[in-house]
Amino acid sequence: MNYNLNSLIETREKKKSAAKALKNLLKYATDDKKILILSSVFMIVSAVLMLLTPYLIGFTIDNYVRTKLFHGVLVFSGILLALQLLSFVTSYYQTKFMGTFGQHMLFNLRNLLFGKLQELPVDFFNQNKAGDLISRINNDTDTINQFFSQSLMQFLRSILTMIGSAIFLLAINLQLGAAALSPALFILAFTYFISPWVKKKNALSLKSVGLLSSTVQESLNNFKVIVAFNRRDYFREKFNKSNKENYNNAVSAGLANNLLMPVYGFFSNLGQMIVLIFGIYLISIHEFTIGLLISFFAYIYTFYSPLRQLATLWANFQIALAGWDRIFLIMNLENEMLVVDDASLNGADSTSIVSFKNVSFSYPNGAEVLHNINFNLQRGKTYAFVGPTGGGKTTTASLIARLYDPTKGIIFLDGKDIRSYSPEERTSKIGFILQEPFLFTGSVRDNILYGNNNYKDFMNAKLHEELVNSGLQSLIERFESGLDTKVQTTGDGISLGQKQLIAFVRTILRKPDLLILDEATANIDTVTEKLLEDILRKLPSTSTKVIIAHRLNTIENADEIYFVNSGEITPAGSLEDAVNMLMHGKRVS
Repeated sequence: MNYNLNSLIETREKKKSAAKALKNLLKYATDDKKILILSSVFMIVSAVLMLLTPYLIGFTIDNYVRTKLFHGVLVFSGILLALQLLSFVTSYYQTKFMGTFGQHMLFNLRNLLFGKLQELPVDFFNQNKAGDLISRINNDTDTINQFFSQSLMQFLRSILTMIGSAIFLLAINLQLGAAALSPALFILAFTYFISPWVKKKNALSLKSVGLLSSTVQESLNNFKVIVAFNRRDYFREKFNKSNKENYNNAVSAGLANNLLMPVYGFFSNLGQMIVLIFGIYLISIHEFTIGLLISFFAYIYTFYSPLRQLATLWANFQIALAGWDRIFLIMNLENEMLVVDDASLNGADSTSIVSFKNVSFSYPNGAEVLHNINFNLQRGKTYAFVGPTGGGKTTTASLIARLYDPTKGIIFLDGKDIRSYSPEERTSKIGFILQEPFLFTGSVRDNILYGNNNYKDFMNAKLHEELVNSGLQSLIERFESGLDTKVQTTGDGISLGQKQLIAFVRTILRKPDLLILDEATANIDTVTEKLLEDILRKLPSTSTKVIIAHRLNTIENADEIYFVNSGEITPAGSLEDAVNMLMHGKRVS
């Protein structure tokens, strides 16, 4: 399946409703609906209080200031002060609630997004850069938080204020109100046509941030190689290229986001000029009052001033939508490696722990790696897969462990379609030791018990006893502080060979029915390798071992040897035949 996020976003529907996108986003905020409702109530009250103010000012001028009834002026001044204080309180609580809502949204989105990443297959991570995924979790979710915390209610309040102001303008004087509001039609049309372009520019900017993050991560992860080959210049040029691309996209997005402001400002000033000219004319023919004209100017201000804010808020909205598009792509992905009903009755070999039946495999957008493979692995035997680099050995091991599904054919595990096992059942039967082990920051104990529920509550003494019974204690004694030795995933805390030992102990403790070792001893000295072989020989007689190795001493005790090259897997016969195949890169008869 194509899991490449960059290609998916290019093939996705270009014109998507902003309202629909916002609706999809709010689905992930179901736990915070009460907060959103409370904030909306305070926002509405605040907007209504603000809309009442201009009318009361005009009323006071016409009825009390012009008639010099100063007692009424004082009374209405007190009313206006009370309204302003109440508006301040409601605005405060609205801001407080929306800040909480935004942080909850950020927390939930990051949890859901990270959880979704855990559900996706290995193929997804092969097709996407880690730096870009990190940017989506950190940066894109934060743009959404910023919108909800700071912009959403201000955005809605601006729209509500504009609608209320328009109603008051038309109610006070229909002709003058219609003339004053006419420039807004041009603003709406301009916004409608320019919004997709603004969103596109922001999407490119966010994408370039992800690529820049990927470049930085790649440079830092491989810094030893950079120094060893003295290629700082190469990564410096690569970083400069990514940084320049990010700069150009950020500048383009900034120009797009700020383009609305001067346009909105121009039409706002045009509306005020219309009110001034037409209003003075109406006063001259005694169809309008000075107090109403002042109220009118106030409502024109409350109508067009939010438009200027909306220029910025709408840009923030487009940034949030662009970020949400990048997140939604991941949230909407489905893992095609599902658990299926067992369909193994025709073709399953009950005497084999693993059977390949007409299996072919190709990576997305790549050539076929394995071609119509058939073989059986019997219980309790040791199998070695040898062949030149790139021949398909690790791919075969990955298929056995169901890190991938075959493109064609069926793989059977213990007489059942491997796809019919749940992940828990499958991983309890199969142990996989990789050439480059993955460890977590913590202790040796934390790492060897990772994912092993059988021993998670064991104290060190009881765990030590279990290690002795499994013949693994001598490996743990190679660490300075035993089980409490600190493990760091970066830096020079422990060697690569020691990390391999931890991965070995972690897998053996699970007592799998099938153990796959993919170059598992490549970083270990020969003395330790002999020790590991002794431990493997002590495994139950029913345990099956699959060894992928280049070193001949690793495979000399294998019961059967398979030669893997050019998408074909063929029995190699004796060790001598396997050596000849490796020398010539092909099968010899």
